[in-house]
Amino acid sequence: MLTVTIIIGAILLLLGIIGCIVPALPGPPLSFLAVLLLAIVQQFAAPLTTNTIILLAALTVAVTALDYVIPAAGAKKYGSSKWGVWGSIAGMILGALYFPPLGIIVGAFLGAVGIELLIGKQGKQALRAGWGVFVGTFLATILKLSAAFVMTYYFLKTVV
Repeated sequence: MLTVTIIIGAILLLLGIIGCIVPALPGPPLSFLAVLLLAIVQQFAAPLTTNTIILLAALTVAVTALDYVIPAAGAKKYGSSKWGVWGSIAGMILGALYFPPLGIIVGAFLGAVGIELLIGKQGKQALRAGWGVFVGTFLATILKLSAAFVMTYYFLKTVV
């Protein structure tokens, strides 16, 4: 049973790391599922104690939520209007639905730029808002990868 759990967990961890880069896969939740599965099989023995699993679950929820907030915050920081931020969110959702996996990044960028142009901003200002979305998306990806690697560390520490 442990060998099967380790194999399934390793696959989930790999998919989790890939999912941090490819928006179509939920990276941190897949990584969390790997450590949760191992913790259950190991009966929550150290280092995957109940407290550790609760902390990793909180990390997963926080990182997943921030993955949607950070790109919009980046747009706002780079001069996007409230409407541009909403455009980036709408573009991100539509991009994810119609053009995965890169649709999230491209959709968020185009949504911010498009709305900014529609409300009368000049091209350079609209592109700056789109750049903010790109920077925010990049930072969110780094955050997701960090969380996935923390969970990979705990998985390996338990197995080895």
